[in-house]
Amino acid sequence: MAHSHEMMSRKPPGIRLFGGVKGLRTYQTLVLVLTFVAYTCFHMTRKITSIVKSALDPQTKLGSSPWGRLHTKNTLNIGWLPFNSADGSALLGELDVAFLAVYSCGMFFAGHLGDRMDLRIFLTIGMFGTALFTALFGAGYWLNVHSFYYFLVIQMIAGLFQAIGWPSVVAVVGNWFGKSKRGLIMGIWNAHTSVGNIAGSLLAAFLLKFGWGWSFVIPSLIMVSIGLVVFIFLPVSPEVMEFDIDDGEISSVKDATKEPLLEPGQEVVKHKAVGFLEAWKIPGVAPFALCLFFSKLVAYTFLYWLPFYISHTPIGSEYLSDAMAGSLSTVFDVGGVLGGVLAGHISDRLNARATTAASFMYCAIPALFLYRTYGSMSIMWNVCLMFITGMFVNGPYALITTAVSADLGTHSSLNGNSRALATVTAIIDGTGSVGAAIGPLLTGYISSKSWSAVFTMLMAAALLAGLLLTQLVCSELRGKVSSSGSKDVSYAQAASYSDQV
Repeated sequence: MAHSHEMMSRKPPGIRLFGGVKGLRTYQTLVLVLTFVAYTCFHMTRKITSIVKSALDPQTKLGSSPWGRLHTKNTLNIGWLPFNSADGSALLGELDVAFLAVYSCGMFFAGHLGDRMDLRIFLTIGMFGTALFTALFGAGYWLNVHSFYYFLVIQMIAGLFQAIGWPSVVAVVGNWFGKSKRGLIMGIWNAHTSVGNIAGSLLAAFLLKFGWGWSFVIPSLIMVSIGLVVFIFLPVSPEVMEFDIDDGEISSVKDATKEPLLEPGQEVVKHKAVGFLEAWKIPGVAPFALCLFFSKLVAYTFLYWLPFYISHTPIGSEYLSDAMAGSLSTVFDVGGVLGGVLAGHISDRLNARATTAASFMYCAIPALFLYRTYGSMSIMWNVCLMFITGMFVNGPYALITTAVSADLGTHSSLNGNSRALATVTAIIDGTGSVGAAIGPLLTGYISSKSWSAVFTMLMAAALLAGLLLTQLVCSELRGKVSSSGSKDVSYAQAASYSDQV
């Protein structure tokens, strides 16, 4: 009775109030939809600052760059102190670095807490906190705030709450889906990253004409409303909803043939959450985390600098407007959606996560070279090459942060202990987020000298990302060869037996 009461107390209030629906697939669909929309909101609010930069610091679009492009909308380009000063671009860059630095550090702590808290409540806290501090950034518009440190502190605290999102949603989805279809399912599900980036770009750009503060406040209100739905309806695991799931084998916990009744006085065995250092020792965590460091370095450099690069590089001998460059840059995210789905599907079919991720990273190297060399020939060339680059860059990034993290969080070395999902996810994505902070920072310095040098840095990072998985790739290939060899032996034995008969 006590065990049943604990289960009911952890069920989402909406499901307790209205009564639970029947069927595992229904709950899995609910989980996918709610976590998809939730993390779309995280990326939507994260994207806003890159769009509002041009309103805060109009010098970035007044020909102050070495490429000499001029835009003369003088009545609109008054900017906002302190960002419209001579060092405004540097101050905006410091906001980005501060946000990502706190985000990456907070990720490690968020994962540690996520394995020890109700993930539904933890995720809700992350969404409400992110929405509050995103709105406070925008409130500076009406409060007439011109202190750089106000915006800096707001961004840093927002980064802390943003760090809660990823470990939480990956842990919830990992709880509900077995390993066999995890790559494809999570590859499709991971489209929320690109959808959030696109939604944030379009919504923030649309709201700019009403005042840049609205670009922060309206997405924040949307996030609060979604956070309420998550709190009311998100089931965090099959066990909470009285299901048992073991890599595709599903049964009801209440089924006496599957789950023997507890003897009087017998307690339910509860696994202890895995420690931070213990999680690092899980086979595969360290190489995938370091691989993601370089993979995210490439991906986030595109996230923060691609619109600027497009608008300051002649395409077909003409410079595009900032609005056009921002819209065109979304093609990279569209390619990333396909890349995530393909990487997940291929890794499922081959049962080789490391080989798939490394192959995509190696393919990203010529894609980056071709985009830099031929992307300026015409709009059509730029779109096609940007799409391909986005596919190869975001494919392994999506695979590692979703399916790989979930796989390692339920690794066989944990002996069935699933309370490592959030910690492992945080370690992998937190390490990657350090690279995400370093990439845009280095690009800010290197791009002033040469964009070709920036792309050389990105190609070197892609190469290192692939090389870091070499040992795991060799292990997977050896497993495939030995498996194929054993099958050949069994076929030969069967053929020999048939001849004897």
